[in-house]
Amino acid sequence: MKKKVKKLFITSSIILIIEILILGALFTVYMIDFFDVQKYIEWPWVIVVFFAFVFVNIIYLFSVCFYVLKKGNDVDADITDIIGTDLQDAYLFGKIGFLIVNINGTIIYASELFREIEKEMIGLNIYEWDEKLRDFIDKDEKKTIKISKQGAIYSVKYLRSAGVFIFKDDTEIENLSKAVVDRATCIGFINIDNYNEIISINEDNNDSIVKAKSEIAEYAKEFGILLRSLKSDSYIAVCSYSSLEKVMKDKFSLLDKVRNMEYRDDIKPTLSIGFACSFPDVNKLNEMASNAISLAMSRGGDQAVVAKYNNEIEFFGGKTEAVENVNKVKIRVFSDSLISLIKRSTNVFIMGHRDLDMDALGSCLGAKALCDFCEKPAFIIYDHKLTERKTRVAASSMFMREEFQKTFISPKEACDKTKAGTLVIVVDTSKPSLVMCSDILDLVDKVVVIDHHRRAEEFIDHPVLNYIDTSSSSASELLAEILKYHTERAKIPLDPKYATIMLSGIFLDTGFYKAKTVGLRTFEASMILKEYGADNAKADDLLKDEYEEYTLINKIVDTMKAQSYGVVYCKCPEEDEFEKSTLAKVANTCMQLKGVNSCFVIGRTDDNGVSISARSDGTINVQILCEKMGGGGHFSQAGCYFKEKTVKQVEEILLENLTNNLSSARDIKEKGEDK
Repeated sequence: MKKKVKKLFITSSIILIIEILILGALFTVYMIDFFDVQKYIEWPWVIVVFFAFVFVNIIYLFSVCFYVLKKGNDVDADITDIIGTDLQDAYLFGKIGFLIVNINGTIIYASELFREIEKEMIGLNIYEWDEKLRDFIDKDEKKTIKISKQGAIYSVKYLRSAGVFIFKDDTEIENLSKAVVDRATCIGFINIDNYNEIISINEDNNDSIVKAKSEIAEYAKEFGILLRSLKSDSYIAVCSYSSLEKVMKDKFSLLDKVRNMEYRDDIKPTLSIGFACSFPDVNKLNEMASNAISLAMSRGGDQAVVAKYNNEIEFFGGKTEAVENVNKVKIRVFSDSLISLIKRSTNVFIMGHRDLDMDALGSCLGAKALCDFCEKPAFIIYDHKLTERKTRVAASSMFMREEFQKTFISPKEACDKTKAGTLVIVVDTSKPSLVMCSDILDLVDKVVVIDHHRRAEEFIDHPVLNYIDTSSSSASELLAEILKYHTERAKIPLDPKYATIMLSGIFLDTGFYKAKTVGLRTFEASMILKEYGADNAKADDLLKDEYEEYTLINKIVDTMKAQSYGVVYCKCPEEDEFEKSTLAKVANTCMQLKGVNSCFVIGRTDDNGVSISARSDGTINVQILCEKMGGGGHFSQAGCYFKEKTVKQVEEILLENLTNNLSSARDIKEKGEDK
């Protein structure tokens, strides 16, 4: 079409030029009276001839315009005019069609692929016909866009120079692909978390267990899941991906149904669920599902974890706090295993998390005492720059220079002294990105993890021993239990200074026993430390604020705003830097105010980023909320860090997160009590 218009334009231009030349020549001949032409032709006839030329040209121009418009809107054009007769059948067989547009994007031609809606399309703007095609404007025309129109799915390509949109009908392929995905096998495990505790109260046909298993069976039947019993407290589940998608849209309401049923016993059963999908090998799916159920249980249970191959892990549930676990047998088994592992090692390095606080230091000292008992050389990895101020003061004031050098080591020296048989013990964190020295993890084969925070997707690879107890209030509490409960004949000695710092760590993480995580275990651990000579007055003194910090905390508290009822947040000045411990103290101060259920404190903690410290009274799971922002922590204590963000930007992220996820983070038990 464009070639015809161009040819017509050239022809018209040549004719017009010839007419002008002829008219100019005649006019010149007449004016100079060449050959006495004026005697034979009078002036009025010249005017008549001139107007005749003009009239003929007007008629000609109207004819040309009419021809162009007629061809531009001709819906009966044949595809052979564009692609030739030899290729027409091939394009139709391959379900390929064309839409040709003018410079304004108006459709002037539609090929036979669109013959059913062809007449309706001519004259429409193609970008209004489908908004997705606007992506071709001022962008790489080599890209391909998927669109869906009237039940058909097309892959679209744009040839800018020709003004042609090429459409390939992929409806059958897309439907087949979706069918394959929907029917893909998914494998999962369902576990009753507190089965042994419930059975110990009553016989095996306990009413609570019977009700829970009945609910699991009904739920599986409703969503097309095949169940087979593995053990008395667990099932293997097999389903299609479409069934798993329905369960995910239902947000694994089975968790709530089992937890909220009426039971005669005091202990209510909860479930841990792990599913794996999006991989063709069932053996790999089984491995992924096993890791998913382990992750769900290590995070405290009462939640579901879905692992998709090459995708981020998705978490569901986790709205209730982990029930206090006083299983001393489990502690004894772990303690014996750890002692045996230390004895088989050549040397040991112990480390906590960055921004080392009193709980991390206390738990490191507890592990150091265990290594000293095993008579193995052990050092705590310590970096002055990565330690909170109060912890630095405690370390320098409680240890003499020689003793300090025998206890602590720099990250660089630790890496230099690693060798075959070196053991690394990580306490108070399980994230490799948060440890004091992440490089050493790549240099050793044996790593032990001891933590009380809920496990996140990021986790230290293949630890030899892994003890994560989310029902514990602090890592120092866990180490106190490990030191106490073992089968060694001799009592494991613990320096009173170590015990004092460990007790200070418990004070810090429990808010002096005010946190909801505090239970009988916490007081028993404190009693163990007192038996070792812990000085509670000194432990309290290590945590006291200086006057300047006290006034600063109150100043930040004055910025408190309410996002919703019971949920508040505070902002630190953008231009100042604060220690993470200061943010935590601001949050703890806000939590002492009546009517505050949770608090989030935003502040710059280094030149490169901003942190959030979150606290809750147990009615809101701040760990879930912080995980949504890339952080994590404990049910009632959590935090997150944002690189290259301002305080204002982090405030917007927090408010958006609270708007979208606050309702799902509220404790189910609170709702039940309100009723």
